[in-house]
Amino acid sequence: MLKRVFVAPDPGRVRLRFAARAVLGIGLAVVVCGLAGHSLAGAVTGGLAALLALFTVADPTVRGQAVTTALLPAAGLPVLAAAAALHAVPVARDLVFLAVVGVGVYARRWGPRGHSLGVFAFMTFFVAQFLHATPGQLPELSAAVLLSVLCAAAVRFGLWCYERRLPPAPVPVPPAGTGLARVTTRQAVQATAGAGFALVVGQLVSGQRWYWAVGATWWIFVNTASRGETLVRGFRRVLGTVIGIGLGLLLAVPVHGAPVPTAVLVAVAVFGIFYSAAVSYTWMMLWVTFLAELLYGLLGVLSPGLLALRLTETGVGALGAALAVLFVLPVTTHLTTDAWIQRALRCVHAGTAEAAARLAGSTTADPAPRVAELEQLLGRVRLSVAPLVHPLNPMLGRKRRARRVLTLLDDCAREIRGLAAVAADPQASHDARLAAACWRVEAAVEALTRGSARIAGPAEPPTEPALAHLHGLERALAELAEPLRTPSGSPLVGA
Repeated sequence: MLKRVFVAPDPGRVRLRFAARAVLGIGLAVVVCGLAGHSLAGAVTGGLAALLALFTVADPTVRGQAVTTALLPAAGLPVLAAAAALHAVPVARDLVFLAVVGVGVYARRWGPRGHSLGVFAFMTFFVAQFLHATPGQLPELSAAVLLSVLCAAAVRFGLWCYERRLPPAPVPVPPAGTGLARVTTRQAVQATAGAGFALVVGQLVSGQRWYWAVGATWWIFVNTASRGETLVRGFRRVLGTVIGIGLGLLLAVPVHGAPVPTAVLVAVAVFGIFYSAAVSYTWMMLWVTFLAELLYGLLGVLSPGLLALRLTETGVGALGAALAVLFVLPVTTHLTTDAWIQRALRCVHAGTAEAAARLAGSTTADPAPRVAELEQLLGRVRLSVAPLVHPLNPMLGRKRRARRVLTLLDDCAREIRGLAAVAADPQASHDARLAAACWRVEAAVEALTRGSARIAGPAEPPTEPALAHLHGLERALAELAEPLRTPSGSPLVGA
């Protein structure tokens, strides 16, 4: 787990810049809220609004990111008003909270913008429960949200918009469907059911901190698409919470809200959340838990008993998510994994075709976007296959096959990157054998996506760079046929 965070590649230092900018943007938002005369509750609300604006907005273009950021208050402020107005009406408050959960997950069907607005709406309601917001506080909290989103936008799109120098990030589209066949629809039902369980049991555990259980259920469902992914994410959330509580006992409890050391530790926690999010959900949850502990220290209520209660409520939320994905419209790991692997294979073929066209002299062909898209798709494959390669998975045969598939897909990605680099060289020349090699790659991809069990291997490896990369692709695709299909024809992850 340590290696995953500190040794994970960070091309262009994007994760480092992402985290450093977050510290700057959130710090600016808190300072501006303080200068505007807001109370501690207003500063906390503003800081969390800025965090969400910098963390959740993930449109592929800078223009799209700006539009989504501008829409965040429109999604969050009505929810904040409802949460404050229903503060003294528990039944109505709980029903509205569950509705926000369902709508927030369902909004993922509209891509990154729907996802961002859904998360912001949910967290606005959550923050209202965290601060026990009342109607009298609504003007101040609303102003804090607006100011903080504006500060986050000023830093992200004005002061430090490093995305302008990067190519648009491809956004993998989840498998299509209609009605209950659509994954986002099924997950909206699952999340609402799981949150309902967490809400009821969480209130039995604590009448004041029950919302922690609902929050745990919600975040376990974020960025997952199958039963296996959700179960693994629940395990990692509990593990990250346990480690974060240990860190809190060492640092947050002794500090207990002292302004200067708390501010320094909050900056460290924010940096940790943003820097680790892309590579380790366990580490991200460690820092999220530590940040929550520091905020409770500022509010003057932090104690070891409160930390034990947080762990209990997190366990309740994880249990709610597990029950929901197991018994409410389950989405099998096989269906999701197979869809992402097939998309990755088609992207391999498309990248090969673009590179071949570029080497043949085309000025419009460009394999670079396909390379970036393949990296995104492989990230989704790894997430989907995570339940199979988890250390606690007892099915050793499927674990070995899943690891073999990931290794070979990584080999494909490496060869595509090399082929794209060769194609970008203006001195690279077209080899007559290139077309035949590309045809063999296309045939191999078609055979794999049709479920063929046997694929012809490559010929002897050539020394010319482009053909060498194509040879590597042919080898990886030929070897993929065995782990993707057993001799009996069953799929990688079972029915």
